[in-house]
Amino acid sequence: MGFGSHHWSATDQRGSEWFVKVDDLGFVADGRDEEFGRLSRSQETALALHHDAGLGFVLAPVPAENGAPLWRLSSRYALSVFPAIAGTAGQFGPHRREELAEVTGLVAEVHRATPAVAQLAPRADLLLPGRDGLNAALADLGRPWTGGPHSAAARELLLRHEERVRQWLERFDQLVAEVRGDGSDWVVTHGEPHPGNVLRSPTGAWLIDWATVQLAPPERDVWMLTDAFAGMLREEPTGADAQVHSRYRRISGRTVSPAGIALYRLWWPLADVAAFLGDLRRPHGDGADAAAALRYLTGNLESALA
Repeated sequence: MGFGSHHWSATDQRGSEWFVKVDDLGFVADGRDEEFGRLSRSQETALALHHDAGLGFVLAPVPAENGAPLWRLSSRYALSVFPAIAGTAGQFGPHRREELAEVTGLVAEVHRATPAVAQLAPRADLLLPGRDGLNAALADLGRPWTGGPHSAAARELLLRHEERVRQWLERFDQLVAEVRGDGSDWVVTHGEPHPGNVLRSPTGAWLIDWATVQLAPPERDVWMLTDAFAGMLREEPTGADAQVHSRYRRISGRTVSPAGIALYRLWWPLADVAAFLGDLRRPHGDGADAAAALRYLTGNLESALA
């Protein structure tokens, strides 16, 4: 179950239940050690937020006997174990208006806790993931793509939208230059505080899945609570941006910038385009994953920033 990782419910020999997560460290062997290190720091950050910063709503992993939050199963896979919480998570998409005040408060409390993890959390570099591959794909449009059964269709899509993608990249660079600053006002961010990562239980709400935690501009989280996120997904806006910004500012003591919101509004579809093109240019079969990659690529290119 789940996207990007594998998940199980497990019962140990004493009858205790656990949530077990196995992360794929990457298709390319050369980058797996680096990815394991990044994930380890992310899980350590979640532990520190929960225990040292006192954020009880941060669902952190249970450390192994050696204190490590992440265990290397093999060269490609890593395992982490979490308490099993009886609750229900939402679905990927915008938050409902009635949930926004609560989630904004959770995000703001995380950002306030930055001093506790400032030396621990991975730091964002504001580089677009997969950009080298995207540039290579744009440069390779003059000849057939033969990686697999969906490669030709991916090439045709990119040909059709080449100018749009180049404009997005230019705008992305402009926004990064405006937002970067010196990084001194960056905060610890969850990265994906959408409803699918909010688990509601009888004891309250939990913020789950800290694999993408980074020190970054605060807009990396806040944009998902605004109509910019709903607009990217072609969902109905809530019209609550003013209330979100006001509550966030009151709790965190910080403000968010329109340029920062615009940056992450653009970041997501561009990163998806780069990732799905990478999947479809390399060797692949005619399975469900490749078909889904082509479908998502089509959606991003045809509607995400139209």
